[in-house]
Amino acid sequence: MVMFGGKSLLYPRVVLKISGESLAGPQEFGIDFAILHYITEEILAVTKIGIELAIVIGGGNFFRGASLHDDGLSRVTGDHMGMAATLINALAMHDVLMQHGIACEIMSAVPLRGIAEQYARNKALSYLRKKRVLILAGGTGNPLVTTDFALSLRGIELEADLLLKATNVDGVYDADPRSSSSAVCYKRLTYGEAIAKELGVMDLVAFCQCRDYDMKLRIFNLRKHEALLNIVLGKDEGTLVEC
Repeated sequence: MVMFGGKSLLYPRVVLKISGESLAGPQEFGIDFAILHYITEEILAVTKIGIELAIVIGGGNFFRGASLHDDGLSRVTGDHMGMAATLINALAMHDVLMQHGIACEIMSAVPLRGIAEQYARNKALSYLRKKRVLILAGGTGNPLVTTDFALSLRGIELEADLLLKATNVDGVYDADPRSSSSAVCYKRLTYGEAIAKELGVMDLVAFCQCRDYDMKLRIFNLRKHEALLNIVLGKDEGTLVEC
């Protein structure tokens, strides 16, 4: 049991998805290292209280399989390129985490010998129990599925207490907040409500898997200072989706 301030924590083991777009910052391509250092500081605050954290990393700041398919590549090839992009992001994140004194490991569904070891559930659980931040690259290792699906799958496999999807908005809205000033942010939703309202919280297959395995999912704004820490301390940030 993880304790903080004399109390047990509500979510001692968390799997967080960080999209490639989040790492790009305003430049929309590549890695903004100022953003990466900021994200690392947010992660550091969580690791200091003993949370076991795994991070599913995306690759959309370099390649997205669906977009490459629109440009003429086969979808499978595009998805393989996207998996390679997640490894680039994982390596950058690993380096910056280490600079901040955070013990971490890269595990990839698509291993790169000498750089990233192959994901294996038991080894991953061992790293988490040792309080090492786990960076999960390569998606699921399969084409035609998104890193949202990697979030749901790894969360279930690693017996997470909470799944987190980091975004650039404050949660799930009833309309696009970037184009509608009257858009309302939901504080809580059931999986059924989100599907019925067609809110597009995440990849539908991943979303249904979260529902079927009764996983709690919270969507939040990673750019809000200490939002990640507040969530693991049980505070109400973003939108909580549950059964």
